[in-house]
Amino acid sequence: MRHLLLTIILTLTATANSHASEQFPIEVTLDKASTTPFTYSACVPDGNYRVTVTVGAKKRAAQTVIRAESRRHFFDVITTKKGKYQTVTFLVNKHSPKIDDKSTVKLKPREWSYKNWDDSLTLAFCGPAPAVKSIRIEPDTTSTTIFLCGNSTVVDQEEEPWASWGQMFTRWMDDSIAVANYAESGLSATTFLAQLRLDKILTQLKKGDYVICEFGHNDEKEKRAGDGAWYSYSRNLKIFADRVREGGGNIIFVTPTARRQFNKDHRTLAYTHGEYPEAMRTVARREKIPLIELNGMTRTFYEVLGEEGSKKSLVHYPANTFPGQDKPLADNTHFNPYGAWEVAKMVIMGLKQLQSPLITHLRPEWQDFDPGHPDDPDAFVWYMSAGSNITKPDGN
Repeated sequence: MRHLLLTIILTLTATANSHASEQFPIEVTLDKASTTPFTYSACVPDGNYRVTVTVGAKKRAAQTVIRAESRRHFFDVITTKKGKYQTVTFLVNKHSPKIDDKSTVKLKPREWSYKNWDDSLTLAFCGPAPAVKSIRIEPDTTSTTIFLCGNSTVVDQEEEPWASWGQMFTRWMDDSIAVANYAESGLSATTFLAQLRLDKILTQLKKGDYVICEFGHNDEKEKRAGDGAWYSYSRNLKIFADRVREGGGNIIFVTPTARRQFNKDHRTLAYTHGEYPEAMRTVARREKIPLIELNGMTRTFYEVLGEEGSKKSLVHYPANTFPGQDKPLADNTHFNPYGAWEVAKMVIMGLKQLQSPLITHLRPEWQDFDPGHPDDPDAFVWYMSAGSNITKPDGN
């Protein structure tokens, strides 16, 4: 499989005209070619949308990367010759905080500006020379949706250099699957439920849809009476399973990603999650819930890369890599695009190990992945979306 190369080049954005209409299909001839990222937004109701984009330009060759909403990654560089075009189709989920006339999801202040939660469906185009000829958007009410629940290791991170596996997962799903990411940095299973995020999911859930849950990082920090791996955490996991199943959905658990904390031998990783992974395994066995062992796969990944090499998968950058960054960034939990890319492939391998029906919806170019033989981080290309923010996401 073609590897990508991490390119840390900050670029400005140019935003195309927004289309504020609910008359479908929405069809627009953009004929836009640029040297910097640009976006197109359409004001639409909550739901899944089939998006068809024709990339290329009449007067020049083009190299276009396609993302949506909060940097949800759909297509690597699509190369087109001068006067040639290529058309791709994919599904984008759009959701707002509104649950019903009386309740809304209790977003964190930092989410108020997220494209994932606004009233528009936003498409983003970047790469060395992005060019878009036309866009078509139409509702899709029949395809399967995968809802993602979790924390900062899952959320669609809004700005560079942060990234999570949830926003890379879309890269490998074909145009019969929509991914709706409800995760947010700093959340535990407790706070996810308290903020009514599962309530919102259940208003959108169709029979046969999937809900994938990864929690643990922040749950282990809750120290009130009744908290802990074997009480509140286990109870909350069962609540997720019961409510999703009651709504006709399929639940999948994912053990929490490992933290990059090496032991004194400088070769092996410390177990920082205590009993939380085993508590999730126990609930999964008891309730007959499919489970992906992401904790073990990420441990292997870090140990194979080594104590120094594993920094290349996380937000470790020297001072002055990004605007306004006068100090080094050294985060041992939050992924950069390379790390998120690798972990997303681990999640898909977990689905394959479960023999989940979802694996029949992988794109033809998918190739199986072994975390014990990761892709070369120095051969990874990532064309940055517009904007960066060096503020560390909530949670650790």
